[in-house]
Amino acid sequence: MSRVRDRTEDFKEAVRVAALSHGYTEAQLAALMSSFIIRKPSPKSPFTNAAIKTLESIKELERFIVKHRRDYVDRHRTTEQERDNIEHEVGVFVKACKEQIDILKNRIHEEEKNGSTKTWLGTKDESSRLDLIAHQHGVVLILSERLHSVTAQFDRLRSMRFQDAINRAMPRKKIQKKPEVKPAESSKSNLVLKSDVSKVEEQEVSTAPMRVQQQLLDDETQALQVELTSLLDAVQETETKMMEMSALNHLMSTHVLQQAQQIQYLYDQAVEATNNVERGNKELSQAIQRNSSSRTFLLLFFFVLTFSVLFLDWYNN
Repeated sequence: MSRVRDRTEDFKEAVRVAALSHGYTEAQLAALMSSFIIRKPSPKSPFTNAAIKTLESIKELERFIVKHRRDYVDRHRTTEQERDNIEHEVGVFVKACKEQIDILKNRIHEEEKNGSTKTWLGTKDESSRLDLIAHQHGVVLILSERLHSVTAQFDRLRSMRFQDAINRAMPRKKIQKKPEVKPAESSKSNLVLKSDVSKVEEQEVSTAPMRVQQQLLDDETQALQVELTSLLDAVQETETKMMEMSALNHLMSTHVLQQAQQIQYLYDQAVEATNNVERGNKELSQAIQRNSSSRTFLLLFFFVLTFSVLFLDWYNN
């Protein structure tokens, strides 16, 4: 078995001789020889730069949510206006990230239509181009999932805020306790009542019209109080329902966004499956053509062989 010889030094010497023959200076020759040791990184594509920028924006959004988490949840730390400002800034962040992801998707679709996708090695192979497009779709899907996970964290904080608002809006019923009457106090009160019975009977005749008027005023006051209490309960119930509807509406929008991403993923999978079926049909048609051509060749071969045997047999006779 022959030994394997390392020809790296011979290659470097050949490169050095060729560089000197082309008039390279010492500095250029040193840079050329150092390139064999430390290679320059290949330039990144515009799609990769845009994807890295989008990922940085999502990470910045996540850091912002983590930084203001306690300020948003705890109502004693900040006011409602400040919490609304935090929610508005998060919404602006999410909208910007979604726009960047949509730009990446549109760029992939344009490159698919034009067929101008550059492969890693700069070749024009169709399989390499399809692999690169699939890789770009995967990058966009990962960015969408990362953005969805970050927004889910803020959705949990928002649901906590809504639940706190609902709890504060619920009416608090106060339990009124009746004062306990001790036996000694009850006996004293009975003696006082017995002594005051005669005085009360004397004043009943003079205070009867005033008692009737006072009773009417008390009834009207009690009726107004009952009406106002019922109105307050209705207002609090309406406010609670509005809070619940707002929370449900936000949860519904979140689920709709998640379903939209899933539908987009299914659409991409369907398009890829259609392309695979089309390529399979082309391969089948090519196989059928090769089969028919091989059959024709075999028939022609057997015909020529039979004719040659008959000719040789006639020639020998």
